[in-house]
This record gives sequence, structure tokens and C-alpha cells, in this order.
Amino acid sequence: MDIPERSEQSIAESAAPEATEARAASEAPEAPGTPEAPETPHPAPRVRRRGRTALLLTAAAVLGVVAGTCTGYLIQADREPTPLPPLPQTVVEQAKGRVEPLPAAQDPRVRTDGDLRKLLIPRPSGARDLSYPLGDDGWMTLADFANEYEEPRQAFAEQLVMEFRRAAVTSWRTTDTHQVEIYLVQYRQEEKVAAAEQADNGMYFAEHESGSRSWPIPGTGDGRAYVIDSPYREPGYLPLYSARAHAWRGDIAMDIYIYDTKPISKKEIMSLAQRQVGRL
Repeated sequence: MDIPERSEQSIAESAAPEATEARAASEAPEAPGTPEAPETPHPAPRVRRRGRTALLLTAAAVLGVVAGTCTGYLIQADREPTPLPPLPQTVVEQAKGRVEPLPAAQDPRVRTDGDLRKLLIPRPSGARDLSYPLGDDGWMTLADFANEYEEPRQAFAEQLVMEFRRAAVTSWRTTDTHQVEIYLVQYRQEEKVAAAEQADNGMYFAEHESGSRSWPIPGTGDGRAYVIDSPYREPGYLPLYSARAHAWRGDIAMDIYIYDTKPISKKEIMSLAQRQVGRL
């Protein structure tokens, strides 16, 4: 016995009640007072600091960029300067009375608002300059500091959000392969405790390095020093070992990095970290 085929019209008619109910449900107004589900905020991505081997590999490319930039400056130097509009002259009334400043012993910002470079520990006797320059006369601009990361543009934007104020740096080498870098980064901290965030970012990546061992730095609360036992290897280069320390105090974050082609001891990184924290 042949089974008659269902026509398209009969199929549509049989499905009509279900389709009508689905359409009515989709078009029905939302119940009053039902809040929309809030979007889950995504945390800002962390930015990893670039390794020294990667910096050496990119040195040739950077020289080409610098040459082009110098040419642009020479062309601009031959042009007539464009006059600037006059500045508005706003009259500010002198406040009445005299406000005495806090004594230095009661104002913790007296020391940190001075020359930040004076808070850096001095170089050891016989130390030499690194083969790559860091900063200018002990200072680092925001652009220079952001360039120390694998994603400089992202790091630059993130440091702006964190209210970067200034950065001081010292560095040296005791042998051709043993190199030390110390950074003090100061933030305005009007909106957030950015110094703690900067230290936390460094500790995050140090914790996730292969072969990482760490110890708390006394007197810092949550500051830690790390020794990375698994070296970074790349064809054509000696293995690169590293040790680092991250901590913060007030509005200043401290980052210390040691590099060598031989393993670095816990004693050395802990000694540097404790001496530097003691000056903050």
C-alpha cells in the first residue's frame, strides 16, 4: 500500500502552532524590572618584559630605524620655525596667610620626590658599563621604559593608565657576561596603587618561568626574589641564565634583573634586593 506524500502546505500547517508559539515568545516584551545580565569585565592583558637575547637580535633593525629618523630631523632643521600663538595670561590671587610645610621627618614624600637616582644603590667597585645603553644619565623616559617589553605599544598605553611618573635606572657588568639592571619606577597613584601592580606583573611572569625558585624579600610584605634555573637557549648563543627581584614601597616599584651565561646564586639576588629596598 502506497503512503501518500505530505504536501508542503500540510507540513507548514502542522508546524504552524509551534512556530506561532516560538514567534510569540521571541516577540513578547521583557518582564518589567528584569535587569540585563552584566558583561563580565576582561582583565587587562599582562605585558612580558623582553629578554636580552631578543634585544641583541633586533639591534640591526633598530639601527635602520634610527638612521631614517635622523634624516627626518635634518630635513626639519632646515625649515623656518612656525610661530606659536600667545599664551593666555591668567592672574592668580595670592593666598592669605602662611601655610607651614610638614617637617621632613613627618613627610615621607620629601625623600622620594627628590632626585630618584639617589635612591639607587651604587655600582660595585670595578664595574663597567653595559654594551647596550639604558636610559640617559640614569633617567628613563616612558617610551624608553615601554621599549623594554615585548609589546612596547601595549606597555606604553598600560603605563599611561597606571599613571607613570618617572623611572630611574642603574646597570653594570662585572664580567663580559655577568650583567645587572635595577629599575625604580615611580607612579602618581591618584587612582590606583600602581607600584604594587607593577611589582605584581613582574612576579607573575617570574613565577611562570620554567625552573623558577623564589623567596620572600624581608621588609617588603609581598616582594619576592627569583632564580631561574632553566636557561634561555637559542641557536648560535650561549645559554642565558637569569635572576630577578620585584617589590614596591609607597609609590615606587623596584625591578632587578641579573643575567649571565652561568647559573646565578640566591645569595646574590637576595643581597641586591635587600640593599635596594633598604634605600626606599
